[in-house]
Amino acid sequence: MTLALLVGCASNRGQLVSPNPNDDPRRQPYVIGASDVVTVTVWKDPALSTEAVVRPDGTITIPVAGELKAAGRTIADLQKEAQQRIATLVKDAVVTVSVSEVNSYRFTVAGNVEHPGLFTSRYYLTVSEAIALAGGPNRYASTHDIVVVRPTQSGPQRIAIDYDRILSGKNPEQDIVLRAGDAVRVP
Repeated sequence: MTLALLVGCASNRGQLVSPNPNDDPRRQPYVIGASDVVTVTVWKDPALSTEAVVRPDGTITIPVAGELKAAGRTIADLQKEAQQRIATLVKDAVVTVSVSEVNSYRFTVAGNVEHPGLFTSRYYLTVSEAIALAGGPNRYASTHDIVVVRPTQSGPQRIAIDYDRILSGKNPEQDIVLRAGDAVRVP
């Protein structure tokens, strides 16, 4: 019975995969998240322009257009929908959408680090930068067995990281850029 439980638990954790340096969020359009501040500007119509915080449910409210789903979308995608909705009521409206505050980039560093916790940043960080932000590995850390747990649509992906090889310069491509929602686990 115990063996069956252990086998079942191990299969739920998923396979470890190698880091993919091409999976860099800095090379892709920014995806808006909850708590980000979005500025919607309607050219020559300041009464319709607004600044909105993306609510926990992922939506914003803008004049004339009403409720718009913002979280999980790119700026261009949100701008296109806002333009279409406002254009139905305002002839020749020119709408611009921008993110004025990045607040949704959050990640966790847990395990054998000096200050584990949930961290936020206004810019993308690598695994080594996130570990440094958490005060670095403590004396019990197994730094060659670090795992980044990344949420994906098909379930959590577990990425193997050898921090020792990053620091020695032998494997700098393992120092991947974290995505919002990633969890760095230092055993």
